[in-house]
Amino acid sequence: MALEPWVVEWCGRELGARPVEVLLKASVVSEVWGLRLDDGREVVVKARADDGRVGTCLAVQEAVVAAGLPCARPLTGVSVVDGRAVHAEEWLPGGEVARGNDAGTAKRSARLYAAVMGVTRRLQHPSPLPNPEWVRWDHDGPGEWPPNAVHDTRPGADSLRADLVAIATRARRRLLKAGSMRHVLGHADWEAQNLRWHGHTPYVVHDWDSLAWLPEPALVGAAAGAFASTEVPTLAPLASSEAFLVAYQEEREFTPDELEVAWAASLWPALHNARAEILWNQPPVALTALFAQARSRLHQAAA
Repeated sequence: MALEPWVVEWCGRELGARPVEVLLKASVVSEVWGLRLDDGREVVVKARADDGRVGTCLAVQEAVVAAGLPCARPLTGVSVVDGRAVHAEEWLPGGEVARGNDAGTAKRSARLYAAVMGVTRRLQHPSPLPNPEWVRWDHDGPGEWPPNAVHDTRPGADSLRADLVAIATRARRRLLKAGSMRHVLGHADWEAQNLRWHGHTPYVVHDWDSLAWLPEPALVGAAAGAFASTEVPTLAPLASSEAFLVAYQEEREFTPDELEVAWAASLWPALHNARAEILWNQPPVALTALFAQARSRLHQAAA
């Protein structure tokens, strides 16, 4: 697989070695290459649009590594190449995705998230705004969902089904009331597909580009809703989200108001994914789970 010349040049300049083999190539929010270099090292190079977030994301990632938690170590700082923020980190292949959505899997995921948040919520770094779209309920654009140049031009984008919009409106209204809560840094894409395990032992947490600056209960709630998502994102079963929240609070107990915020936030990634399913004619996985659970979750949120 051929690499773009700028990637080869960047590796030579920043890593002191040039790539000789492509081990992985992926592209979602970031472009990602797993590379073997001519000095024998195996590394990951990531590039994404330079939106000012990456420096904070890397600093947080370094802090998580320094705390002894399972995370790839950054190998470079951030360089800007043709409008893209580029950096390299350790290559940590292997491990298994925990594909269950049961209460036991929820508790293990929550305890790992609590350990990570125990580091990230104490950090003082510039806010990595804007937050990722799937937790950006605090946007200042029109409508409930944040503006998206791709989604907003799709057929039906301005005429979504009323019952879906009503759920989004109620959840967002409750979340916006939490705007005065203390904001902290936290991983905002806590899906099973971004974690790897050896049995019940965590091996590595990926996707530190998805850092957010939000109230802690909102970050935890979003994770409680999304933790079971693998290749196809969905909404975890209600009882499993509850098990996630209970396990997290073994480390940091929430007030009743904070717990309501967590339940409201548990809906937002699924709302983001359900909207995308409709606009892109995809199977209604998140949409079906959302409609089955929204009433109970909104009740728990006092929304």
